[in-house]
Amino acid sequence: MTITIINALLAVAGGVLGAIALFWLLNKLAELLPSKAQETVKPFVYLLPAFAAIGLYLIYPFVQTLVYSFANRDSTAWVGLDNYTELLTSPSFRSTLLNTFLWIIVVPVFAIIFGLLVATLADRLRPGSEKTAKTFIFLPLAISAVGSVAIWRLIYEAKPAASDQTGLLNAIWTSFGGDPVAWLQTTDLRLNSFMLMVILIWTQAGFAMVLLSAAIKGVPVDTMEAARIDGAGENKIFFRIVLPQIRATMITVFITVLIGVLKTFDIVYVATNGNFDTNIIAVSFYQELFVNRNAGTAAAIVIMLMIVILPVMLYQIRQFRAEEATR
Repeated sequence: MTITIINALLAVAGGVLGAIALFWLLNKLAELLPSKAQETVKPFVYLLPAFAAIGLYLIYPFVQTLVYSFANRDSTAWVGLDNYTELLTSPSFRSTLLNTFLWIIVVPVFAIIFGLLVATLADRLRPGSEKTAKTFIFLPLAISAVGSVAIWRLIYEAKPAASDQTGLLNAIWTSFGGDPVAWLQTTDLRLNSFMLMVILIWTQAGFAMVLLSAAIKGVPVDTMEAARIDGAGENKIFFRIVLPQIRATMITVFITVLIGVLKTFDIVYVATNGNFDTNIIAVSFYQELFVNRNAGTAAAIVIMLMIVILPVMLYQIRQFRAEEATR
């Protein structure tokens, strides 16, 4: 443990001192130029390490992945679009795409709904009670994805009908006369996929609550008071005054949660490993690369995932710019 801490401190110190030494050296080299040239060159000198890092850690891996997506399983021969056509014509991968699409729609929407509900109700509590309530709602976000799955697997656990049900959900279900259900193995109507989505909604509702609560508190009180004087009810005030004014925050929360959904791996991998028709794109990529050792297909999956994420990122950038323009 002591050696690990020492190595970590040395790594941090080395990184900081190395960065200082690099910029000092680049500055000294720039100062060798004439005064007018220094003014032109110095900004680019300071930006050079950042551009180099972006090129090394982002652009180069992207180009390499794109090239691999047109190659065979060990990246030794060119196969054109075969990886993409095989994936899109595979029933199992089409099922994976459908699951991923359901995750994209269901998780952000319900995270916003529950976050908005909790934010609205908690804001009506006394200050001390409000902080306590929000702390408990936000707490799941501090739990790792693996820890969250471990908790919810206990809730979903199913025992034989003759045994006592230790899983909370089956204990409630059987108390009403139903038979125990293996929730994570039931493929009817993709019930098991929705059960896994509940785990991510549980963790993301607190994040949505914090942002939406801040947005609600930012709605001018005068506007709501004027509406009350005019005879508007609380429901009409909420839907016609509050919601339109927090629309930008809701979009931001939706996109942020959506990006998190597209990167979701731990929940499905730990809970079912993609079995029982619960697979999603991130788990499918892992299986192709590390289980099937098929680098070409794995790269094609990553490229398709990037194609899905890119419009979302561009839309989010446009939203941020629009918000900045209105301030």
